[in-house]
Amino acid sequence: MSRLLIGFIPYMAMSLAHVAALAAGAHDAADPTKLMLMPFLALAVVWGADRSWTRAHTLLVIAIALSWLGDGAGPLFAWLPTVPMMLLFFGLAHLCYLWLFWRVLPERRVPLWALGYAVWYVALLAVLWPSLGALLVPVAVYGLVLGATAVGAARCHPLIAWGGLFFLASDSVLAFRLFMPEALPDWSSPLVMATYCLGQGLIAAGVVVSARRLRTRAVDDAAMVEKAHA
Repeated sequence: MSRLLIGFIPYMAMSLAHVAALAAGAHDAADPTKLMLMPFLALAVVWGADRSWTRAHTLLVIAIALSWLGDGAGPLFAWLPTVPMMLLFFGLAHLCYLWLFWRVLPERRVPLWALGYAVWYVALLAVLWPSLGALLVPVAVYGLVLGATAVGAARCHPLIAWGGLFFLASDSVLAFRLFMPEALPDWSSPLVMATYCLGQGLIAAGVVVSARRLRTRAVDDAAMVEKAHA
């Protein structure tokens, strides 16, 4: 676990720097640090894999890369509308997370408390509906994908479950900042990124830990089979 933590130190430091820059209104520092978050997180995953790469690591890194494109939708695709591009790239990232949480890494059935995410979806859409305009359908679809990701995360390692919750909280606050900005104070901007960084980091750490468990279990099972046939 200590080795895993060491790999996440640069990501944690960059997350703190980015959130602090937002809180201080230093956008000249906030913009570049935002684009450095996901590369540092990908490096933490590579470090944590410790030369034992699995399908889970691949899906996670793809999700992180797509999240990076979503983070940089404005500067990277300046000739295209920012919000739809964000929804597109983060939606694709969540498809990777869905595959991870529902097919690769689940440890339990959906807990009863996760049904609260359905209440979240209905309530959020009901409140935002009048402000969404032409983006109603894309936002509704993205909300379904985001909710399904959070429910799937609840089936996995506790780190992943908490990560899914913080990711959901981040996007919920962001939705209000995008479509009902008058409803939130200025400090909600660093709150969006603080919960986003925490959510992504917890998910990544949980996936790495879960992948180690699966690898160890597979090695133990193989050893038992070999012993049985000896």
